[in-house]
Amino acid sequence: MGKLTHALIVDDDGDIREVARLSLELIGGWAVSEADCGSEAIERARSLSPDVILLDVMMPGLDGVATLRVLSHDPRTSHIPVIFLTAKAQNGELRRLEAAGACGLIAKPFDPMRLPLEIEAILSAAGA
Repeated sequence: MGKLTHALIVDDDGDIREVARLSLELIGGWAVSEADCGSEAIERARSLSPDVILLDVMMPGLDGVATLRVLSHDPRTSHIPVIFLTAKAQNGELRRLEAAGACGLIAKPFDPMRLPLEIEAILSAAGA
């Protein structure tokens, strides 16, 4: 994939979005966009075409899996790799999310100092 330049962070928790945004901007040097729900994520992904989407699993309305389903069936967004952010990081959950089309999973709470490296490692391992 080359050097990432733009990430879309989708989480209904504003504090998590802020920590992730600061980490990616200050440590990773990336541009960051945010969305607080699945429908906003779909709209922003279509208009901004980010390099990667960090997607919360549990959100009101469209949850992460339903959001990913819409993104993966839309030719405007199906090429964008998605990494789930979740507090439920057991092996069964990872398999379920990968079966839904995710590149990988980052457990919450994540280490802000390592977040950009974790994302790049997941995408590299997935061949994205």
